[in-house]
Amino acid sequence: MFEALSERLSATLSRVRGQKRLSEANIEQAVQDVRLALLEADVNFRVVRAFLGTVSERALGEDVAGGLTAGQHFIKVVHEELAALLGSEHQALRLEGPTPAVVMLVGLQGSGKTSTVGKLARLLRSEGKMPYLIPADVYRPAAIEQLTMLGRALEVPVYPATVEMGAVAIAKDGVQAARKAGADVALLDTAGRLAIDDALMSELEQIKRAVAPVEILFVADGMTGQDAVNTAETFHQRLQLTGHVLTKMDGDARGGAALSIRAVTQQPIKFMTVGEKLEALERFHPERIASRILGMGDLMSLIEKAQGTFDEQQALELQRKISRNEFTLNDFLDQLRMIRQMGSMQDLLAMIPGMGGALKAGQFDEKQLVRIEAMICSMTYRERENHNIINVSRQKRIARGSGTRPSDVTKMLKQFAQMRKMMKKMTRLGGAQKMMNLAGLAPGGQPPRIN
Repeated sequence: MFEALSERLSATLSRVRGQKRLSEANIEQAVQDVRLALLEADVNFRVVRAFLGTVSERALGEDVAGGLTAGQHFIKVVHEELAALLGSEHQALRLEGPTPAVVMLVGLQGSGKTSTVGKLARLLRSEGKMPYLIPADVYRPAAIEQLTMLGRALEVPVYPATVEMGAVAIAKDGVQAARKAGADVALLDTAGRLAIDDALMSELEQIKRAVAPVEILFVADGMTGQDAVNTAETFHQRLQLTGHVLTKMDGDARGGAALSIRAVTQQPIKFMTVGEKLEALERFHPERIASRILGMGDLMSLIEKAQGTFDEQQALELQRKISRNEFTLNDFLDQLRMIRQMGSMQDLLAMIPGMGGALKAGQFDEKQLVRIEAMICSMTYRERENHNIINVSRQKRIARGSGTRPSDVTKMLKQFAQMRKMMKKMTRLGGAQKMMNLAGLAPGGQPPRIN
């Protein structure tokens, strides 16, 4: 996410960080570098101009806070203004009023509206809501069937629409059906086009008048840059949008849409999708995203991902095992699989402050986890419970079973033994800061090299 933009901005800010004094001359050079990085990311030029004007004014006009160098003060200003550009703080869905609260999703064809409806339904249900899906896209082949299948997979009711009914009738009757079903939220999927036309916008306006949605969310392909922003502006003029969802943010998104769409429409980005799976929908937190873009990590999002994956009782049992030095390869395999459920390790490590540079240097191989899992799965249960019994002949058998070399098995076992010692030491030290120092992940520290 924002990899190219993050790399350019991180390089620029690293040159400024150590400077003791800021003058118009060195500020101008830094601002020029930031401007180039933003324009290359396809950020709207008006947004870039306003953003950099504010940054320059604050950097030269404000007193440097105690304990900061002038360069660190400049980075602080850039971070704060970037977060403000993205919306300052997360804006939740407004679901107050009569039930069901109608959330209408709009956008061009191919932006990911239908799959986003499914992802949003899953999120709302996990929060105790009772969503109801209404498929009102009668133009795209199989759109109704796609949403019906998503509802079946989620065990969420779907209005039984047909193409012959017409979009406005489906929306109106679907909301009534949702009310009879006792649903809290009606999620309305609408049609898109390859480009904006008056027929599309007129139909969406009729749907809006018929169902009075509390939210109208524009679903934008995060990879399209300023095109998505221009389209959002037109939709906002006709429909008065209340927010945005950015899709495909796990791909090669340059960042132009995210950094421009809120500034141009003055409506918040509420969610973003980071994968194809139904759980790959995240709330959009501007300050956290600003930190990611500037290579500062995002520990809060990492913690939330972990809380959604790890069971509290399991965590306590794991801590007990570690403190007693009873952590086995079976336990390690369980943790490895849970971590992989959280998403790409590349993305997870990027959320840890200080790890961005290591990732760009190519120090992590995602396939390494697959090889480790294969080696552990090639062991007997007894071997996984007591790795000390694995001798040379057993290593050869494990290597054959996992498609690796005996030296790979030896190396993995040594690293596992070292990890056990380090984890036990962590439990004795206590405190997040000490644990980060031990792992080399504290700000300014060196991240551990993964071979």
